[in-house]
Amino acid sequence: MSTVAGIFQSRADAVSAAENLRSAGVADERINILTPGTSDEQVEESVPTTETEQPGMGSAMGGAVGGALGAAGGMTIGATVASLLVPGVGPILAAGVLGAALFGAGGAAAGALAGGALEESVEGLPHDELYIYEDALRQGRSVIIVVADDDAQAETARGVLTQAGAESVDAARENWWVGLRDVEEEHYTGQGGDFKNDESTYRRGFEAAQHPRVRDKGYDEVKGYLLECYGGDCELTAFRSGYDRGQSYQRNLREKYKG
Repeated sequence: MSTVAGIFQSRADAVSAAENLRSAGVADERINILTPGTSDEQVEESVPTTETEQPGMGSAMGGAVGGALGAAGGMTIGATVASLLVPGVGPILAAGVLGAALFGAGGAAAGALAGGALEESVEGLPHDELYIYEDALRQGRSVIIVVADDDAQAETARGVLTQAGAESVDAARENWWVGLRDVEEEHYTGQGGDFKNDESTYRRGFEAAQHPRVRDKGYDEVKGYLLECYGGDCELTAFRSGYDRGQSYQRNLREKYKG
């Protein structure tokens, strides 16, 4: 299984692209849409939530949310639409089984997914890209993720999304870092670091801290995992400094966008 993602300026553009994917032969259950949801108050009034369902909270809502998403033309998009409150992001609508699984939704949201679809989709989830999706959603943009059957379908999906005007995840990642770079350079330089030479390692540490597996966890607590993923680079001062700043970045986002 491989995933192909594209980021769109508006919900309408994403839905239009989803229809194009469908016309190109991609099955509804392979198409997932993430889009900014309603206000916190509206979600809280219509969706039971609990503090135990972290980082995604909520329950599947069915037709009403499907209408809000604007899934026209009889498109079912995996037959599941969930409204989630995501810490550090706020309310979102996740159409398709991948959305709920990606954001870690528990309780009713997970239980509402038909059959074993959730379990089948968990392997290969693009968790390394989750922070890019979250950043797009905070900006009011929408994301389409296609779970491709094979390389040929992945290439087809990539072409459809590009033609529909999607920004690639790689481009979004670079833009995300450009928006942070000056502040991080000032911080690292202020600590006596050489940002010009160390930026790549520092950035790897910063991005490592965005992975949901290590969020809210100190460096020493997850050092074994970091060694497994990044080898000896994670022991470099620049990496650790970037990791610590990445953790601070996540905490600040959750405080700013309380869900």
